[in-house]
Amino acid sequence: MLSSLTLEELLALKLECSSRLTAGRLYGFNLWSITVEVVKEALYNAVISIADSNKECTRILGINDLQFNKLKNKYKIRESFRDDL
Repeated sequence: MLSSLTLEELLALKLECSSRLTAGRLYGFNLWSITVEVVKEALYNAVISIADSNKECTRILGINDLQFNKLKNKYKIRESFRDDL
């Protein structure tokens, strides 16, 4: 069932569940401002989970090697790929 949901629906579902767990108190998190960073980090984490190498990550994300290296430092992405850059 989850595989049939859109990304937007998954995000909404996660926010709804979080709201229920906090008794509706999601205020103070500045969701609007952090949304882009949260989604980017989730995307990077997903890509490193499915990719076999740094080069494949850069291809999937559509970025260059320098940008990917900056992301690895920013998000502390694990170094389990072979060194093919």
